[in-house]
Amino acid sequence: MEAKKTGKVYIVGHKNPDTDSICSAIAYANLKTKVTGEMYVAKRAGQLNEETNYILERFGVEAPGLLSNVNLQVKDIDLRKMEGIGSHASIKDAWARMKEENMKTLPVLDRERVEGLITIGDIATSYMDVYDSRILASAKTQYRNIVKTLDGTLETGNEHGYFVKGKVVIAASSPELMENFIEEDDLVILGNRYESQLCAIEMNASCLVICQGAKVSRTIRKMAEEREIVIITTPHDTFTVARLINQSIPVKHFMSKDNLTMFRTNEFVDDIKEIMTKKKYRDFPVIDKEDKFVGFVSRRRLLSARKKQVILVDHNERSQSVDGIEEAEILEIIDHHRIGSVETMGPVYFRNQPVGCTATIVTQMYRENGVEISALMASLLCSAIISDTLMFRSPTCTCIDEQIAKELANLAGIDIGELASSMFNAGSNLKGKKPEEICFLDFKQFTVNDTTFGVGQINSMNPEELEEIKQTVAPILGKAMRERGLHMIYFMLTDIVQESSEILCEGRGAKAQIRDAFDLPEDIDAIVLKGVVSRKKQLVPAVVSSLQQ
Repeated sequence: MEAKKTGKVYIVGHKNPDTDSICSAIAYANLKTKVTGEMYVAKRAGQLNEETNYILERFGVEAPGLLSNVNLQVKDIDLRKMEGIGSHASIKDAWARMKEENMKTLPVLDRERVEGLITIGDIATSYMDVYDSRILASAKTQYRNIVKTLDGTLETGNEHGYFVKGKVVIAASSPELMENFIEEDDLVILGNRYESQLCAIEMNASCLVICQGAKVSRTIRKMAEEREIVIITTPHDTFTVARLINQSIPVKHFMSKDNLTMFRTNEFVDDIKEIMTKKKYRDFPVIDKEDKFVGFVSRRRLLSARKKQVILVDHNERSQSVDGIEEAEILEIIDHHRIGSVETMGPVYFRNQPVGCTATIVTQMYRENGVEISALMASLLCSAIISDTLMFRSPTCTCIDEQIAKELANLAGIDIGELASSMFNAGSNLKGKKPEEICFLDFKQFTVNDTTFGVGQINSMNPEELEEIKQTVAPILGKAMRERGLHMIYFMLTDIVQESSEILCEGRGAKAQIRDAFDLPEDIDAIVLKGVVSRKKQLVPAVVSSLQQ
């Protein structure tokens, strides 16, 4: 039973799921989880029918989530996980993070949501293409950023304030000349000359950056405090300060924020490949259903995408499997049908037994692994066997099915007759459903040579109810056949009590195939087959044999 796995494994039945495919998936996921201690999740490949809904509601079990296809999605890729950076962080902080993460792009986040992207190219722009001495102000640079970038110390003022007016100037000349180019609200870079510092304060500069660790006199400090002027001291010289100071600009000033190409975790890899090839970027942000950033995807990482891992129950035909099955890694197949067309990349655990129900096999596997079957799991497994064997009336039913069903019923405290009557009545109660919905409630598709045909089935213990369903479904069979791209379509109206089925046929040669398969007269009108109640063991094999001949 052990299978190599890399994460969550989905256990899923066929499309148009019946009670057996759903209950077996739930019970087998429970068994696998108990045996391995790892995560196995039951899923459904389509909408539940009324009978299955009744069973799940009766025993208080939540319906498995829908798995519409198993194509590769963005969430299957090994995304590059990282923490983002805030929009007020400095260019220097962004560069340090890039070197630390060995990344060329960083996400700029606001409460985990992507505000923009900052790239190495953006940082290069801040160095090479900026000639504006007022850029610190236009970028609304926080004094805290300037202090940190210059490895400085805040002597006066509020580090949480912002430099929002004026230009950056270097006061390398005499105080007399300084008066000609320093304006109110400027940020002035200067040395330890008292006269220059005093001149800058008198000119109402908004910030003084004093280089080479020079001490700030008590008088200068007091005057600056009175005028709410920020003073920052730094150990660097004037040249270094002038070179570094643009690194204090917040990343929001240079980040890309418009028309960002982002992908969601549930998008399919095939859909994003083409988009990625048309963009110049190396990394693309990925967000979840709540728009929160989860990581980066790159073209290189597409190659390492992990296929979804699945276990198929109650089928092994590709046409009946969840969409995209050819892209998934199939670990196991547990089934009781004929061997079909599902292909696997490598060897798998394949258990196929000629019994009436997959739930019978799953029950055997519980016992083989020494796992106790709870009353709840026994209820589901027993219901599946009753459903698939039509309460032991179907020719597919074996003595093993009946014996196991009775043991499960005893374990769960179930009256088989009462449960069967209730679930079959629920299954044939189709009030409010459209004819197309009824047609495909329990429907399977098959291909023989170049012919594709489908077979739907409704079981009931009430002949009047079956006649009503016939009047509803018969007029739309032709349309249903064409929409599904089928050559022929059959619909079985099965009377459980009488153990017979009326067969509705549509498509060229459909009726002739039934006549040949069951040796019926040429002029027969309504086709009622006594003793025929099983699609799997009676109708489908007969049609397949007729087509092959």
